[in-house]
Amino acid sequence: MNVVPRDLMTETAVSSADFRGAMRHLTGGVSVITAGRGKDITGMTVTSVTSLAVEPPTLLVSINRDASSFPLIRRYGAFGVNILAADQLDVAERFAGKGGLKGADRFAGSQWVTAVSGVPLLVGALSAVDCEVEEIVERHSHGIVIGRVSSVRNSTRNAALAYWHGQYVAVDQDEDAARLAEVSVLARGLRGV
Repeated sequence: MNVVPRDLMTETAVSSADFRGAMRHLTGGVSVITAGRGKDITGMTVTSVTSLAVEPPTLLVSINRDASSFPLIRRYGAFGVNILAADQLDVAERFAGKGGLKGADRFAGSQWVTAVSGVPLLVGALSAVDCEVEEIVERHSHGIVIGRVSSVRNSTRNAALAYWHGQYVAVDQDEDAARLAEVSVLARGLRGV
């Protein structure tokens, strides 16, 4: 593979609006990142969680450095990743700032347990993951937070909350599989297969 030196590449400015428009096509699972301990807690809704490695279990999340969660993650060296179920839209909206709630007020209306690290984890989430910060890589407006997974709480639920084209959508394994099967049968019938 040939790599073109940066000085020989044509620089094209991409507008923020164009980039946001492109990212709206990327469907993302919805999670709430929790940070802090005791009454010094906050959290935020994100779609920027991804696994990094299985050995050791590690994930990363991209967090705006101006977000209220960022200094708490840095201070306490831990964070929670709460992967939301399809029926937890109210939690997603609360932690996205709907209604103007901030800090500990965002936790009202849901049941939480305290992880070993001290961060709150959501009861009833598809998965609730307790992470210790391994490293924070700061780039542009965000910090890429690499977290070593110290514990996982999985539920048996299978309907997830996703975000696509600026809207929350439910992804239900059973219902969506049945719909895909129907479409597949119809398509085969139309093709005469």
